[in-house]
Amino acid sequence: MTHQTPLHNIVIVGGGTAGWMAAASLSRLLKNRYAIRLVESDEISTVGVGESTIPMIRLFNNALGINEDEFVRETRATFKLGIEFEDWNRVGERYMHGFGRFGQDLGTLDFFQYWLRAHQAGRAPDLEHYSINRMAARAGKFMRPSNEVANSPLADIVYAFHLDAGLYARYLRRYAEAHGVLRTEGKVVEVRQRAGDGFIEALVMQNGERIEGDLFLDCSGFRGLLIEQTLQTGFEDWSHWLPCDRAWAVPCELSNDLLPYTRATARPAGWQWRIGLQHRTGNGHVYASRFMSDDEAASILMNNLDGAPLAEPRMLRFTAGKRNKVWNRNVVALGLASGFLEPLESTSIHLVQATLSRLMALFPDGGFDQADIDEFNRQSDFEVERIRDFLILHYHATERADTPFWDHCRTMDIPDSLRRKLDLYRSHGRVVRENNELFTEIGWQQVLHGQGIRAGAAHPLAGLLDERELADFLGRIENVVGKCVGVMPSHREFIAAIAAAKR
Repeated sequence: MTHQTPLHNIVIVGGGTAGWMAAASLSRLLKNRYAIRLVESDEISTVGVGESTIPMIRLFNNALGINEDEFVRETRATFKLGIEFEDWNRVGERYMHGFGRFGQDLGTLDFFQYWLRAHQAGRAPDLEHYSINRMAARAGKFMRPSNEVANSPLADIVYAFHLDAGLYARYLRRYAEAHGVLRTEGKVVEVRQRAGDGFIEALVMQNGERIEGDLFLDCSGFRGLLIEQTLQTGFEDWSHWLPCDRAWAVPCELSNDLLPYTRATARPAGWQWRIGLQHRTGNGHVYASRFMSDDEAASILMNNLDGAPLAEPRMLRFTAGKRNKVWNRNVVALGLASGFLEPLESTSIHLVQATLSRLMALFPDGGFDQADIDEFNRQSDFEVERIRDFLILHYHATERADTPFWDHCRTMDIPDSLRRKLDLYRSHGRVVRENNELFTEIGWQQVLHGQGIRAGAAHPLAGLLDERELADFLGRIENVVGKCVGVMPSHREFIAAIAAAKR
């Protein structure tokens, strides 16, 4: 039997969304058996633009026992049913990547294959007509899922949030401190490593205080104070596939449309996001600096706001890619310290959540067994590489050749893993989800079809229904979805009811 040396002290370096997500979750899950300390400096700003999430954030909040209505009020959140992509395949075209299921599966096949057969024959409208999420989003409607009516699409509503990342971090800070996390204000001026193996043993603060730890979580943002500046872990650059390397971000006044979805609009050398909160709209322009000047990029953003700007635009510089190891020695990197993927599919907060979940599954003792660390890094690499492929798909699968940027993206080489996905889909509309990768089959199918990739044929077994059976099957689903959307309240009304409940 192997003797286990327990850990005692966990030190989190950096606050922001990543740091306080780590502090909140560890304080809840570790049940005060470990001392948890978060070190941050008010003088060091956080990026704070990751305001759009995917549905897994609800699992994170539920694990913390957070009341969702309180969370919505405290973070000025709105609800999100999907992401609309405008001008990505061709200028003037748009489609939505909606969360949740589509239609109903039948027999051994998923619904998409039956729709594909009918659509290829010109006998079915766009895929969105069979999705409660997408049709509700188009209508500006929202409600939480309901099981009051058996087999109703209202039970299939899947949602995430748009939130103010700064308010979310402050909300989690209050939670974490109430659960025993100690916050230390100040700058780290020295990182001390253990002789022999190079493990981090202590931080030295500007005031001379020495903070010792057994396990360190690096949430220090792009600079990677521990994972990179100290341990020199290395970085895998993906900018040859994801050439955008800068973004301007600015909030503006809220427009009349409180949309229950994120909008991503393609621009000549990148794309622009629009995220509506209760009190403002978040906007940003992600672009490739070798194809567009900073001034032109800022001008495009400021000329395409829904309301008056509430601040001066702020520039962010980044390189798409990942650390060679997310876990190195006794340091685990979270958030921007672990790497960067642009927020095109709103995965930033999820990757923090996933890293924390993986850490709990492979939580170390004081021996830090290398087999556990290697498995953690293997799983981390797989997840982020599959997300990378999904993002590349949006750029590469396009018919646009109107600017040098889009011409580059359309003609660039792509990873073999993405090439296999494209080839399989082009055959019979099939998508294989490997090892529970983040994006589901229907997620891939929506984006593939929306970006103009066409399947050669539907699955042969979709032909087991005759034409009348197929038309009746699809027609019933479309009709029921339409009726369900009709009874839903507006997104604005739903949020107003939550806000009023506190009064």
